[in-house]
Amino acid sequence: MSKDRTIGVAGAGSIGCFVGGMLAASGRKVALLARPRVVAEITANGLRLSNFDGVAQTIPAASLTLSDDPSIFGDAAVVLVTVKSADTREMAATIARHAPDDVVVVSLQNGVGNVATLREHLPGRCVLGGMVPFNVVSLGEGRFHRSTSGEIVVAQDEAGTAEALSVPGLTMRATDNFEGVQWGKLIVNLNNALNALSDIPLRSQLAQRSWRRLFADQMTEGLAVIRAEGITPVSPTPLPSGWMPPLLRLPDALFEMLLGRTMKIDPEARSSMWEDLQRGRRTEVDYLQGVITEMAARRGLQAPLSRRIVELVKKAEADGKGSPGLSPEQIRGSTS
Repeated sequence: MSKDRTIGVAGAGSIGCFVGGMLAASGRKVALLARPRVVAEITANGLRLSNFDGVAQTIPAASLTLSDDPSIFGDAAVVLVTVKSADTREMAATIARHAPDDVVVVSLQNGVGNVATLREHLPGRCVLGGMVPFNVVSLGEGRFHRSTSGEIVVAQDEAGTAEALSVPGLTMRATDNFEGVQWGKLIVNLNNALNALSDIPLRSQLAQRSWRRLFADQMTEGLAVIRAEGITPVSPTPLPSGWMPPLLRLPDALFEMLLGRTMKIDPEARSSMWEDLQRGRRTEVDYLQGVITEMAARRGLQAPLSRRIVELVKKAEADGKGSPGLSPEQIRGSTS
């Protein structure tokens, strides 16, 4: 990948701004396609990045191409897609109109259907799956804070795209089993909705055994459904997916010791779905718990907890009052 050509970020929100900013900080040419509000924030303040380990830096706006006009992808060698899953089809059409024929498109999105959607609407172009294991929170005024640890994983290709995109502070690792990786991420991401409904930080949530048991039950339900489809998930954490439910059910002190060895989480970190509810945006619950319920129905299996969580998130979206601050018992409801 030529360093003279642009790396585009399609839909630069929290993840897109952080990833694009880290690339720009290492001297890459980066073009952020973002909403006017985000463009204005970065133009006024620079792109201000911080990390869970205390490292902070500011990338001057002049070091970036910032616009809500997709023509900025005209010379892109790579476009990183970071829009919500519901917007993938529309963004694919935008990339088709504005990016070169030889562009490599990398999906850095939640869910499991985005790569197929991009390939359907970008025939002839190279489309790769990517998995981002960490959370990024938008703090306003051009500030984006990475609050958890982990390495980005990208499907392996002959051009070595993952290696070419790796920069100091932002490692991208290639995998020859991206399908397993994306399903493993979906299972872990089932906690996004629980955290969104709880209205408490991730670390506080995971420190409470009642919340972990709920998460474990969600994972167990999800794993049963996807394994019935013949899918073997690859965990995005050092721990295999099948180990996670019993480990989540451990006493608090044992779990805290284990968590500290495998993952770093800021005290105030929250899920992206919590941020969506707070900002009155559409969530991705249909692409997480919703996928589990659809697969369960197709297989004649029961997934009552996933159905219940979809209903609660949809209600919170409709109410427009942010997170409802529910307890584990309230979330379980009649499924207990």
